Amino acid sequence: MIAIAVSYAALLIFLAGLVWRVIRWAWAPVPFRIPTVCGQQKSLPWIKSSWLESPHRAVGVVARMALEVLTYRSLLRNVRSRQEPGPRLIYRGTPWLWLAALAFHWSLLIVLLRHLRLFVQPAPRLAVLLTRLDGCLQIGTPTIYVSNAVILWALLYLLFRRLGDAQVRYISLPADYFAPFLLVAIVTTGICMRYFARTDIVVVKKFAIGLATFAPIVPQTLGVWFYVHLSTVSVLAVYLPFSKLMHMGGVFLSPTRNLANNNRMKRHVNPWNYPVKVHLYEEWEDEFRAKMEAAGLPVEKR
Repeated sequence: MIAIAVSYAALLIFLAGLVWRVIRWAWAPVPFRIPTVCGQQKSLPWIKSSWLESPHRAVGVVARMALEVLTYRSLLRNVRSRQEPGPRLIYRGTPWLWLAALAFHWSLLIVLLRHLRLFVQPAPRLAVLLTRLDGCLQIGTPTIYVSNAVILWALLYLLFRRLGDAQVRYISLPADYFAPFLLVAIVTTGICMRYFARTDIVVVKKFAIGLATFAPIVPQTLGVWFYVHLSTVSVLAVYLPFSKLMHMGGVFLSPTRNLANNNRMKRHVNPWNYPVKVHLYEEWEDEFRAKMEAAGLPVEKR
């Protein structure tokens, strides 16, 4: 019963936190066009503009957003500087960071889609197809999934990079370590359940379908590894909406990404501007002209 209560409580907090964060971001005022660009803006006809790097239409915004979400294009362009004797300032890319981040996120997506088999009966075709493709390099029994190895490697690389790089470690906060350690715990407990503890998948599926259909069944033969795995997943679900991990939804609501850069094509007026009473110089001079002339100060009209 505790496992059922924890699962439903974590799901409820996750959904409520997710809706709260999205609504809060959606209601945030964005009076100006502030897209982050790295290309020529659309202006005069004889100046060639960059429709992807500085999009001025919706199609360019969608294409740039798709490249950012699917391939982490900005992270691929990330560079770091290092001062060498001379002195010389050397700029180098970070391809391994980009590769690890890309491998982690895509592997996580595959793992989540594979888990649909546990919550839906019959299993979706997409989940079955991904399971077959993921286990194409079948080594022994049970099948070793490629995504399991890739996601563990990516997480360990990102974690040890944060621990081993002095500059990254200096700017890291406790929350920057909590999320990687929690994800490593989820992945390792899942791997132990499959390859070492040999948890009964049929019982797990009955428990998952019971949760999904709101007719929960109390599991009897599930081991300790399953409850540890379920606990870590529940902690992640509760923690995610209130952490930096919420960037998965925030990227779509960021005005630096989802706005077209058409400032030279269209005038944008702040809708929250209120009328301001101004006092022109001519009015000011009319008010103080006599005193200015008496003090010998120059005036524009007499």
